[in-house]
Amino acid sequence: MAFDMLEAMTLIAREKNIDFDTVVETLEASLLAAAKKKYAYTDNISFKFDKKNNELFMIAVKKVVAKVADPSLEISLEEAQEIDAEAELGDEIDIYLDFEAEFGRNAIASAKQILIQKIRDVEHERIYSEYIDKVGTLVSGVVQQIDKGNVIINLGRGEAILPGKEQIPNEKFRQGDRVRALILDVQNTPRGPQIVLSRVNEEFLRNLFALEVPEIYERVIEIKAIAREPGERAKVAVYSSDERIDPVGACVGIKGVRVQSIVRELNNERIDIVPYSSNSEVFVTRALAPAKVITIDVFELEKKMTVVVEDEKLSLAIGRNGQNARLASKLTGWKVNILSETEYNENKRREAEMLVPVGQLEGVGEKIRDRLVDADISSIQRLAQTSAETLIKIEGLGQKTAETLINRAKEFVARLEQEQQAKEALAKAESEKEPEPEKLEASDVFHDDEEYVSEADDVPEATAPDFEGVEEDEDDKG
Repeated sequence: MAFDMLEAMTLIAREKNIDFDTVVETLEASLLAAAKKKYAYTDNISFKFDKKNNELFMIAVKKVVAKVADPSLEISLEEAQEIDAEAELGDEIDIYLDFEAEFGRNAIASAKQILIQKIRDVEHERIYSEYIDKVGTLVSGVVQQIDKGNVIINLGRGEAILPGKEQIPNEKFRQGDRVRALILDVQNTPRGPQIVLSRVNEEFLRNLFALEVPEIYERVIEIKAIAREPGERAKVAVYSSDERIDPVGACVGIKGVRVQSIVRELNNERIDIVPYSSNSEVFVTRALAPAKVITIDVFELEKKMTVVVEDEKLSLAIGRNGQNARLASKLTGWKVNILSETEYNENKRREAEMLVPVGQLEGVGEKIRDRLVDADISSIQRLAQTSAETLIKIEGLGQKTAETLINRAKEFVARLEQEQQAKEALAKAESEKEPEPEKLEASDVFHDDEEYVSEADDVPEATAPDFEGVEEDEDDKG
């Protein structure tokens, strides 16, 4: 042949990272598909590549007969003996055909397109098979291009996409940058496998720790839980069954070299490493560090905790925009409500004043009351805040009974709150009301002469006018 077919197929196998035999099989299948467009019957046609002689043969198997009825399947004895002198009637012989001459230019072009498509399909299948088993693992690649916020990364044997939502906020990439990410998913689409990467997934952080901390990779230290707000802050709970090993110190490294390497990879995301404890109260206390916890109220059925901290440490425990509290809750798996010491004491005082024993609720007998109290539901107010899912965990309480008790408790609390609000509104109105001026009756002012004089005893007596002098003046005028 005019070109080196062996070299061409070897090159295809190398470029596409496909096995050479697979390339040969694909070529043979594509030529057979082209043959079907020319011949009505192709079951007796096959292709064979001779690696030694660097030749591809098209072979048609025909049966030797005395009289040929179907030339595509049969051959006369005379023609057969020209190919093989020992041929006899009834034998099947291989006839080598010139496929270039048989197919023509259009058929060869068709075979080429089929070959390209089949090799592409084989390549896609190979990529899918290779990466589907790597979901959840760390990979490294080079930024190939950036398209509408999505980053296309060349992994060497395939391309992957890092969507905008899977990128750390405020993270910038340029073409040629080397990027590490987690294989989040591999989807087999009509256009080929799509490898989806992530840098915000919690498993990405876990894999980075395994990469930087040998004790985690060797399973001497275990990461029990991870809570993360990408690009801002993360909490990692670590544990070691070997008491001689400090899990936090091992993860931090000498002068923080190990954790700082991870922080740089995560675009300066702050990382808190927390020692894990099977004791939930201790674990929550550690997760809220550096804030110091004074006391904790635990509600087991609701998996909820009320954590009390010093007044001046409240903002530290909650964190900016509640971040520290959210991460601690996510890390421990408990709903965490953080209160200052003053607020907690005030709430306790109010609750103590208003709490009504659960036994006073209609429909709660002694047995149910005792079971509710044992489950730390000693008041009607506490019962009203409990969910039906939590209540049915108590022995002897079914779904219907639980819902009835909760509804009655809510109605009771609502009436109680309305009464309290009415009292508070009345007290407020009384305190804001201006005192009215005292009204005086006429009888209080205008009494008889004796009473009037008696009330005016302190008033100085007026001097009487000199009427005699006046009379004298009048006489003189006359």
